[in-house]
Amino acid sequence: MYLIKFDAYITLNIILAVAKALRRAAEGKAAAQAEAAEWKRRFELERARNLRLENKEQSFKENNSVSEGGRLENSTSQPVLLNQEREHSNRACLEHGICSHEVLQDAKDVDSNMVNNKIMKKASFKLSWRCKGENSDQHKHDIVYFERGNITTAERSSKQISLKWESPPQTVVILTKPNSNSVQILCAQMVRWLREQKKLNIYVEPRVRAELLTESSYFSFVQTWKDEKEILLLHTKVDLVVTLGGDGTVLWLNLFTYAFTVQETVNELAASIFKGPVPPIVPFSLGSLGFMTPFHSEHYKDYLDSVLRGPISITLRNRLQCHVIRDAAKNEIEIEDPILVLNEVTIDRGISSYLTNLECYCDNSFVTCVQGDGLILSTTSGSTAYSLAAGGSMVHPQVPGILFTPICPHSLSFRPLILPEHVTLRVQIPFNSRSPAWASFDGKDRKQLAPGDALVCSMAPWPVPTACQVDSTDDFFRSIHDGLHWNLRKTQSSFDVPLDV
Repeated sequence: MYLIKFDAYITLNIILAVAKALRRAAEGKAAAQAEAAEWKRRFELERARNLRLENKEQSFKENNSVSEGGRLENSTSQPVLLNQEREHSNRACLEHGICSHEVLQDAKDVDSNMVNNKIMKKASFKLSWRCKGENSDQHKHDIVYFERGNITTAERSSKQISLKWESPPQTVVILTKPNSNSVQILCAQMVRWLREQKKLNIYVEPRVRAELLTESSYFSFVQTWKDEKEILLLHTKVDLVVTLGGDGTVLWLNLFTYAFTVQETVNELAASIFKGPVPPIVPFSLGSLGFMTPFHSEHYKDYLDSVLRGPISITLRNRLQCHVIRDAAKNEIEIEDPILVLNEVTIDRGISSYLTNLECYCDNSFVTCVQGDGLILSTTSGSTAYSLAAGGSMVHPQVPGILFTPICPHSLSFRPLILPEHVTLRVQIPFNSRSPAWASFDGKDRKQLAPGDALVCSMAPWPVPTACQVDSTDDFFRSIHDGLHWNLRKTQSSFDVPLDV
């Protein structure tokens, strides 16, 4: 009887912890969507106010044109009113953040006091969704503005997405693959070109800055970060991210906790630095595979010049937000921090000789019990990675969904699934499991899951926007043709056709 009560007490604690984690994930997504809606509303208000100011200025110029006697009429009262209204608008924007007219207006119209009081200046852009080749106006209404350059899941669409700069980019961060002489040389050339030709502020990793200064003191203008606190604020300063490496360099944007200790490829590094909002990423292919790196380094000047001018097509690559909930956790404070993954989270049996025993739930509904080598929960961007090797399907990265792929299941009828993006998945290690399981996130940060522990996964509110060379569909098919040699076979000879035919 005592054991039954104890098991019930433990089960109740687990249910409460899971419920709190689910509530936290839902609140995070709702907060991100609310923030996006608020910035959109502010932009519309500021745009309407700017139009009114422009109309008043235009009417003032028309009404106060030079008369035949060469005198100006009403030359004092109207400008005073316009300046008062503009100052009132500026004070209101300082209270609520940076507004559109601060970024979009010419430098000569900006008050010097406003520039000195401004905490940061970040380029703004707008996203528009429209199917390729469609010029009808009915497809142009789906436009979202973000004054701070943040992209969230609000207004997400499966159509082709175009990014247009509302003000020119000012700051770029360059992330490189380590231990590569060719990448180091290319990085130095790119930094010099971006500084001299485009007049941009440049951030690099501390390691890269030390390498550049060793080469020449000319690179003293290059900036970097000192601690994790500055990394968390990096998205408020950077307008664009350039990666030099393979797909792993993009993935690192999600797991930056390793950036100080682990040497990895560049695409991983790009996604780990930004645990919240992610600036647009321009990935250059300098690795073995290039599913996320469509740009070639030989023509980096032409590519970057086109990206900085805009507009460009982008792919919003969704990320999974994962919570590990321990059986020993008695309250929300003891729940571990969430982990973001761009490719997949894998639960496997590790070095144990026993099959995994995983109970899977989808929105609190029991799905199945996985018995085999493990389970992969993958994004559509990660469909061409571990999930594909385990028998999962290749999925276009802009398809909103979560892949549910078993690893070597002990059942012939256990086939992979594709679930909608809005669901929350929970994988729990039952108490009667023979051995613990192990979870890894994009191949890193391996954690042991003891009996009673659970892993909760849902779609993260902030996707990773990556620039396309052509568009998302063209880049996707080119990557699977070049990287995987998909459906590559010798063409059947026409001479094998029977003579009577």
